[in-house]
Amino acid sequence: MSETRSETARETGPGGAGADRPRGSGLALAVIATAQLMVVLDATIVNVALPHMQKALGFSGSGLEWVVNAYALTFGGLLLLGGRAGDLLGRRKMFITGLLLFSAASLAGGFADSQGFLLAARAIQGVGAAITAPAALSLITTTFPEGPARNKAMGVYASMSVAGGAIGLLTGGLLTTYASWRWVLFVNAPIGLAVALAASRVLTETPRLRGRFDLPGAITGTVGIAALVYGLSSAATSPNGVSHWGDAKVVVSFVVSAVLLVAFVFTETRSPHALLPLPLIRNRNRSGAYLIFAGAGTAIFGMFFFLTLFLQTVWGYSALKTGFAYMPFTVAVLMASGTAAQLVPKVGPRPLLLVGSVVSTGGLFWMSRLTEHSSYAGGVLGPTMLAGVGIGLLFVPSSLTALSGVAESDSGVASSLLNTGQQVGGSMGLAVLGTVAWTVVANQFHAHADPIHAYATGFARGLLADSGVALLTLVVAIVAIRVKRSDLAGTPQAEPASHAEAA
Repeated sequence: MSETRSETARETGPGGAGADRPRGSGLALAVIATAQLMVVLDATIVNVALPHMQKALGFSGSGLEWVVNAYALTFGGLLLLGGRAGDLLGRRKMFITGLLLFSAASLAGGFADSQGFLLAARAIQGVGAAITAPAALSLITTTFPEGPARNKAMGVYASMSVAGGAIGLLTGGLLTTYASWRWVLFVNAPIGLAVALAASRVLTETPRLRGRFDLPGAITGTVGIAALVYGLSSAATSPNGVSHWGDAKVVVSFVVSAVLLVAFVFTETRSPHALLPLPLIRNRNRSGAYLIFAGAGTAIFGMFFFLTLFLQTVWGYSALKTGFAYMPFTVAVLMASGTAAQLVPKVGPRPLLLVGSVVSTGGLFWMSRLTEHSSYAGGVLGPTMLAGVGIGLLFVPSSLTALSGVAESDSGVASSLLNTGQQVGGSMGLAVLGTVAWTVVANQFHAHADPIHAYATGFARGLLADSGVALLTLVVAIVAIRVKRSDLAGTPQAEPASHAEAA
């Protein structure tokens, strides 16, 4: 009996139902949400400034891609390690460390006078993001107990995670148009410093858990994921219709990734201090939630990519006008996420996941009907709002399901898995969806179609394939999700003792 009570106490920890709430929980949520917004926003804020960076620093077309890929590579590759670092070294400490590193790299990147300097700064930004993102999400689970408080906090977090991309496009357009491309990087420094200072005052440090870093797992997992992201980033068919899936560097990347990830799984089954405790993903509901989160992330990446290209290439929108075009989507996401947080205690996660999957699929399918003759009011406004509602309904219940009942000692790595799924899923999805879209564009050119019609057809076909990805989230929700409303009501679920506790 006493052993059971002590186990429950360890699982609930500072974030459990009986834990003391930190002073200023509203301020704590604001700090966490702002940090998450910065990390997500930075994946798109740079996109609209790429032509200006190319002109200023002399990037080639292929080299310019690495301004985006350098960030994605280190961010996606180091997330698991960043999550475990928070578990072992203290989540507030790692949250602040990641923010300061991210902000310093942003400041340095703004002063870049060469291609190598900028790419190095972007890579270091990704390292900072990989430390910050899992710490931010795990701090929600340890600051707010399961139930209404965590549901509300997760709604705010999910809103920032989804809407951040659209806000990044708008902010990037404003800064590039009225200041300079360098300000899309400079802007992070003062905000990051202010958030880091606030975090030291309003966030409560989590205990440093017993255990050691799983060095073999860290090496095989980090390099394996990084190789996968690199291969996927390099594989997508280019705008001229040339496929890179068979390129030597792509094939080698995939082979290296497969070997290392198999070795990672083998290592994790035998390590007493596993970087990724396998019981976390053996839970049916949790693994299903991770897949839904990854699918929703892919759908967002695809929508931003193809719709942005459509608006600018086919309709000739400026970067700033493109950013404003996404505002209805942002509003829809914010409203749907807040609604989902309110509905989860009443109906449970599964109905919301089912409805969100259907609605997001419908919105993306509607969007894929775009042609060069469509109008914004008739072809973009409705579909983006519908997609925003669907995606907003997905993120809150999938996050809550993935993190429900996780032992406090594993909340960092459990949080990092959500972010890893979104990053790797997004990279994988864009590689496949890009191949579909650019192949159609190339075929249209070979058929001597009008260039505008060729691009419009290809981008619409990419959006159609993207709606197929959203449809897969519905299949996963039907097959895998069985979590009940009572499971998220605040009573900790029984979980096997974590590896850190066993140590």
